[in-house]
Parts: sequence; structure tokens; C-alpha cells
Amino acid sequence: MVKKVALLTAGGFAPCLSSAVGGLIQRYTALSPSTEIIAYKHGYQGLLTGTYLTVTPAVREKAHLLHQYGGSPIGNSRVKLTNTENLIKRGLIAEGEEALRKAADQLVTDGVDVLHTIGGDDTNTTAADLAAFLAKNEYPLTVVGLPKTIDNDIIPIKQSLGADTAAEMAAGFAKNVLAEHNSATRHLIVHEVMGRHCGWLTAAAARKYRDWVKDSQWLPEIGLSQETWDIHAVYVPEDDFDLDQEADRLDRLMDKVGNINIFLSEGAGVERIVTEMEEAGESVPRDAFGHVQLDKVNPGSWFAREFSHRIGAEKVMVQKSGYYSRSAPANEYDLKLIKSMTDMAVDCALEGKPGVIGHDEENGDQLTSIAFDRIAGGKHFDVTLDWFTGLKEEIGQSTT
Repeated sequence: MVKKVALLTAGGFAPCLSSAVGGLIQRYTALSPSTEIIAYKHGYQGLLTGTYLTVTPAVREKAHLLHQYGGSPIGNSRVKLTNTENLIKRGLIAEGEEALRKAADQLVTDGVDVLHTIGGDDTNTTAADLAAFLAKNEYPLTVVGLPKTIDNDIIPIKQSLGADTAAEMAAGFAKNVLAEHNSATRHLIVHEVMGRHCGWLTAAAARKYRDWVKDSQWLPEIGLSQETWDIHAVYVPEDDFDLDQEADRLDRLMDKVGNINIFLSEGAGVERIVTEMEEAGESVPRDAFGHVQLDKVNPGSWFAREFSHRIGAEKVMVQKSGYYSRSAPANEYDLKLIKSMTDMAVDCALEGKPGVIGHDEENGDQLTSIAFDRIAGGKHFDVTLDWFTGLKEEIGQSTT
């Protein structure tokens, strides 16, 4: 019998966290109302410090409200339980302490039978480390994860929670930002979209935005022109391109249209930027997971600099939709996906079945509990998909 469960959300925000917390609470209330529920504050940080919120009867009664909000009511942080040096530096463990053991001991102290982790590949690979430690040391606890990432880059999960909403939000963000094209002559606008290694979000946002462009009515006689509102280039990490050739193409397009609109995945130019920084003897800023800190290297600004002088831009604007997109409440598609996954997560927890819930691409897209040792980050976006190559052909951009 599952007497007590704990929830935590970790990593960056996505438009599913609040709803996933609400869905888990609702499912437990329906199936096992006597099960106590706590929520560790700020993810693994709260687990290490033993800081948590208690899900009271009042919270259970109004858990449906959580589906209406973005962000995470219980808080997130980026903590890797195997990065001892970083944890000591942050004061989360002391010298000589082992984070995995401290986390496991805290779970035992709190009387937790099931831990639900809601996060992306880093969160769930950290959960995998914890689950392996628990099993090796015979801790009586089940870990069940839920896949959250707006990048949609978790192997082997077909669709991550919150990704579709984030793409929809990024497209809506672009509708306002790209309206700025007429605020100056020869205007270059770079819409920088989140996506460190995977271009799915950028491509999906571009697709949704272009659907709006193609379905809208225009009045070019008064300057309301589809070609000035359209996307003129999409750059993702998986799709290589020749910078000089693209600059020549965009220069000709600037002469014809009068402005250039670019959708850029923030990871598209990172290798080039890092190489330049290292060759210049500069230190490359990285986070606790070893990732390049993209907000500090500013890929959008780098692309804007590289293109602006080559295409004769008189005004340059770089706008990032990431925080706007990732903190939104879940859309209808994601709400349905969240419910299906939270329902199964609770069912698996009550059966004592660990793993990460998701549609398994290596098993006919079946919704199931996927073993932690099969979970990995870094899934690449398939740039050969018909809808993506078709989009690029429509805007006159060469395909690889």
C-alpha cells in the first residue's frame, strides 16, 4: 500500500508543470484518497534540504485550479545529484557527503513510498541516478517520472509535456514582434527560440506562425503585405548551412522585400560561437550540468551581427520568446496529454512500477512506463520531415 508520495518539479519551466502537479493530486484523490502527498520545494534542492509543502484537503479540493496556470507552484531549480563540487559550492551538501545517499535518507526520513519527478532529460537522468542508487542499496521506494521539456528532445519519448503549448506561444509572440518590421527601413528581426541541441521547438513555432500567415488576409496596396510578415529563414542546430550563401540570399531578399525575419534556435550557432571564444582565449560560461550558458553567449546577437552588415540592415532587433513561452499555462492539446500521463503515472506508482511515462517511439508510440536506463537527452529534430523541408522550400531557403 502506498501511504505517502512526494512530488517535485525540476529544470527549466514548461507549460505543463502546474497542470501535472494538479493532475497527480486529482488522480491520487480519486484512486487513493488516504495517500498522503507532499511536494518538495524547488525540485531536488528541496529534497536535499528536506523542505516541502503538504497537500492538504483544501488543496485536493481545488487542485483543478492548477490547470489554469503556468510556471510551477512548488518551484524548480537546476540540481544534479552527481555533481558533488557544485552541490558543495551551493551549500546543499557538506564536504564528504554523498548527495544520492542524502536524498535517499531524506525520503526515508519523510516516510515517502513513491517519488514523482516532473522534468526534462536532466531531471529524469538525475531521477535515474537516484532510482539506481535506491535499488542498489535496497531502499523501499518507487520513482515514477513525467517528461517535461519544451525542446521535445527526450529519447525515446515521442511528445514531451508542454512542448506544443510552447510552440504555440512562440508563434503568438512572433505575431507581435514581427509587426515591428515596418518601424524602420531595411529592418532585420531575429526571433530567438529556446532549443539548445534540438530545433523541434523553433521548427514547430515557425510552422504554426506560417499557418497563421497563410490563413490571414492581406492588403498590400496599403503596405499590409504577406511577404513582409513572413519568415525568411529558419535556423536549427541539426540543419547545417553556409553563412556566406545565406547572407547573399537574404541580401537579395532585403532589397526586394525591405525587411528580413528570422526564426533562430538558440543552439544553432553555439559551436561557432564557442570556437570563436576559445580561439580568443575567452572562458566559456557553463552551468552545473556542463551546458554552455546560452543567455551569456547570446546566439541571437551573434547571428544579428554576422548578418546585419552583410545585408545592409539599418535597424536590428533580437527578441527572445523563451521565458514567455515556457511559463504559459498548458493549451488544450497538452492538457489532454498531461491527463493521460498523470493518470498512468499514478496507476504505475500504485502498482510499484518505476519508470518515465511517455509514448515510446521504440515501441510503436505506445503510452507506457519506460525504464529509466532508456531515458536520455539530446534527441535530434528530423530536418528531413516533409513539413519542414516544405516550409523551407516555400520561403526559398535551401534544404540539406
